[in-house]
Amino acid sequence: LAFMKIIDRQFLETPWYGSRQMARHMQREGHRCGRHRVRRLMRLMRLVPICQEPKTSRKHPAHEICPDLLRDLPITRPDQVWCVDISAIPMRRGFLYLVAIMDWFSRKVLSWRLSNSMEAGFCVEALTEALARYGEPEIFNSDQGAQFTSTDFTDVLHDAKVKISMDGRGRWIDNRMIERLWRSLKYECVYLNACGTGSEARNGIGTWISCYNERRPHSSHGLMTPGEAYDTPPKTLKAAA
Repeated sequence: LAFMKIIDRQFLETPWYGSRQMARHMQREGHRCGRHRVRRLMRLMRLVPICQEPKTSRKHPAHEICPDLLRDLPITRPDQVWCVDISAIPMRRGFLYLVAIMDWFSRKVLSWRLSNSMEAGFCVEALTEALARYGEPEIFNSDQGAQFTSTDFTDVLHDAKVKISMDGRGRWIDNRMIERLWRSLKYECVYLNACGTGSEARNGIGTWISCYNERRPHSSHGLMTPGEAYDTPPKTLKAAA
């Protein structure tokens, strides 16, 4: 667990580190942790370097993989594209997994869930809540992780008549919006408050996300918060820009 926390923090600073470079970094810092152990821990935390090596993306062989619909697509309005990702959240003892669904244009977090396992159920709950509260997006984008390619997850999107897009190999850039969210969340909330229980983590993360959505201006929208950008008609946003 101590090694996972070190790897998690360093990966936010150097997201291009694979298992070899991460192992070298840890050994230079005086930690006895070899490459194979680092690779196992990075897989457990779903950390994939932005310069991917062949076959680094772990997908379920029986699940359908959808095409990447975002190549050269301009994102110009709310609910055009939603994205999803999972991040490991370090606790005082152990880790929890956090899934978040974000509107790509406004950067608003539409729903989120914590879980102590990587089963698809908590991802399905977050997706169902987002659809119930905000309606359907045109496109839903994810990586090729087994949680997002499972029939439990994709069936919800098919039933809602939402187009499914999945990052192709080497298309780490498609996930950059939500990766920035993880960096801010961890440095401003998680690392400052080592939570001992799931309820503490849930309350702390919930408070931070509410502030992020409703009180914190996002750099991509000037003085507007993600919540305001999501609720503002696109024509008004263009006029303000």
